[in-house]
Amino acid sequence: MSSVRNVTFNFRDGKATSVAVQQGESVLDAALAAGIPVIHQCRSGSCSSCMAKLVEGRAGMRAGASSTLLRSEYDAGDRLLCLTEAETDCTFALNYASDAGATQAVQAHAFVDSVDKVATNVVRLRLELAEGAWLDFKPGQFIQVRVPGTNVTRSYSPASTASDLPKIELLIRVLEDGVMSKWLELDAKPDDVLEIEGPFGSFFLREKVPAPHIMVAGGTGLAPILSMIDSLRRQPGRKPPILLSFGCATPEQLFCLDDLELRKQWLPNLTTRISVDHHASGDLLAGNPVDAIRDADVTHENAVAYLCGPPRMIEAATTKLVTLGLRPENIYAEQFAPSN
Repeated sequence: MSSVRNVTFNFRDGKATSVAVQQGESVLDAALAAGIPVIHQCRSGSCSSCMAKLVEGRAGMRAGASSTLLRSEYDAGDRLLCLTEAETDCTFALNYASDAGATQAVQAHAFVDSVDKVATNVVRLRLELAEGAWLDFKPGQFIQVRVPGTNVTRSYSPASTASDLPKIELLIRVLEDGVMSKWLELDAKPDDVLEIEGPFGSFFLREKVPAPHIMVAGGTGLAPILSMIDSLRRQPGRKPPILLSFGCATPEQLFCLDDLELRKQWLPNLTTRISVDHHASGDLLAGNPVDAIRDADVTHENAVAYLCGPPRMIEAATTKLVTLGLRPENIYAEQFAPSN
């Protein structure tokens, strides 16, 4: 029996390409060696950037590996290509166009503009790229930031857009004993220099989709969603209806509510639902952002959804939206990966 498997990649734009994968070789390594533009980043199973759908054949996770995939996602055919070995000839579907992975990550320096606490556990960090530096990104993608004085990097999705460059805005959850959190609270100040790299990730706004957009955000998962909303606002022509369901644990943890109200003035087609798990009052809904999704929200056969937040929220939102009639291939998600 041959130890070489033929693996085919089907891109969202209809293009397909194949590569020979050796026994024991990861599908991602084989693809990159052949110049196939598969989006990736960590190559260790922690970021989910290289996720693809197994649609034909058998391919499993290499022995001893661990990943951020939920069991339900794995059972549905999702695979992290950096940890996947082909057991037979097989085919993977990639939920992006063949040119989406063509943008190479670059390293750059950025100055701190401001550091502001916008909720009990969220800091807004505003940066400006150093003169001569450039770092392009699609709305929803993330960058890596090195914590000053360490070799530790953290991944954050800008709340700003590429149109705002050289300015970059990040929304960062403050974690007890977090390396970045300690720097932000104790040492960060204007004009500090940060090393950043990007862009990374396959979670980004798909352009020119006129159908309704459903966006579900938990906590700082709002950041890439804000970038997407602003990008939609700036696109020429008619804007699609947008529903944003955003939630946190308590009212004290909510943030950017004034920013959302301003965007509703700019975008009459934008509807927001804000929820908290505990102590809801006034206009706040009780429960999580998935609870706020209603049966009548999925009315268009080509509606798309963007989800960003903790794994359980992603799983619950995906299940609910599919049950309501949304096509699984029209759901794009980015789940939080734990900081090590």
